[in-house]
Amino acid sequence: MRFHTVLPCVALATAPLAVSAAGTLGFAVGNTNPDGTCKTQSDFEADFKAIQGNSQAQIVRTYSSSDQYGNPCNTPSEILPAAKSAGIQVLLGMWPDGGAYEREKAAIDKADPTSFGDTLYGITVGSEGMYRGTYSAQELIGWIKQMKQTYPDTPIGTADSWNGWANGTMDSIITSGIELILANGFSYWQYQELSNATTTYFDDMAQALAHVQEVTGSLDKIHFMNGETGWPGTGGTDAGAAKAGDDNMKTYWKSAVCGLLDWGVDLFWFEAFDEPNKADAIGDNGQKASEQYWGSFTSSRKPKFDMSC
Repeated sequence: MRFHTVLPCVALATAPLAVSAAGTLGFAVGNTNPDGTCKTQSDFEADFKAIQGNSQAQIVRTYSSSDQYGNPCNTPSEILPAAKSAGIQVLLGMWPDGGAYEREKAAIDKADPTSFGDTLYGITVGSEGMYRGTYSAQELIGWIKQMKQTYPDTPIGTADSWNGWANGTMDSIITSGIELILANGFSYWQYQELSNATTTYFDDMAQALAHVQEVTGSLDKIHFMNGETGWPGTGGTDAGAAKAGDDNMKTYWKSAVCGLLDWGVDLFWFEAFDEPNKADAIGDNGQKASEQYWGSFTSSRKPKFDMSC
C-alpha cells in the first residue's frame, strides 16, 4: 500500500477499545517459492515450522487462491492441511481483480475449507482493490454476499488501505454485512522517519477503527484487524525519510508491532518471507521500489531478528 499523505496525529483517546488480552500476531505469506513455483503442502509446513519456532504467531493470511505472479496455484488445497497439522489458523485470501473471482472461488470450493474446522479462520475477498481502483464497491459487496451464501458459518471480510476505512470511502462496505475488516497501514509508505513511524502507525489504526465504530454504532460489531504493516529490510528501497534495513525493521517491529499488540489489536506482518522473485512496485511518485526484502525471515526461512514482544 502506498499513501503519502500524513494526517495530524489524533489523541490516543481515539485508540481502539479497551481489551484485557493482547492482540494476536499473524503473518502474510506468499504462495510461491523463491524460484516462482507454487508452494505445496510440504513448503507451507516448512513455512509454519519457521514461523512458530521464532514468533508467537497463531495465524497467517494469504492473498490469492488460484494464481499469483502468473502461476496457477491451488493454494487452499495445499495450505489448509499443512496449517491443520501445525495447529495454525489460515485467513484465506481471494484476488478477484481482472475477472478472477470465479477462478478464485473455484480453488477455495475445491479445497472444501470448512472440513478443516477451526483451521479456517475466515475468507477475505480482495486486498486494496478499492484503493487501486481495480474493482468497485458494488462488485466487492456482491462478491462478499456470494461468499457468505456459500460459507454462511465462516467470517467473510476484505482488506484495504487504512485511510479508505477512515475517510468514508468504504462506508458501503462497512454496512454490507461484512464480518472482518482488515486495515493496512505502512508508515514507511508515508515516508516517515523511523523515529515517527510508530506514532504514525498508531494514528492510522486509531482513525480507521474509530470510523468503523462510528458507522456501526458498536465497539465490536465487526472484527477489526490490521491487515498489513511492515518495513523493508536490507536490500529494500528507501522511501524518502523512511530507510530500509534489517536493523530498522527490527526497531519498527519492537515498537510498532509489539505496541499495537499491547493495544489488543490483531495484526498481520507483511510479510513472513523475502520474495526474491517478486517484481518491483511502482509508487505514487512513479519510481520503482523493491518489494523483495520485506520478510522478517529470509527466503530460506532464516529469522532476521528476535521476533518476541
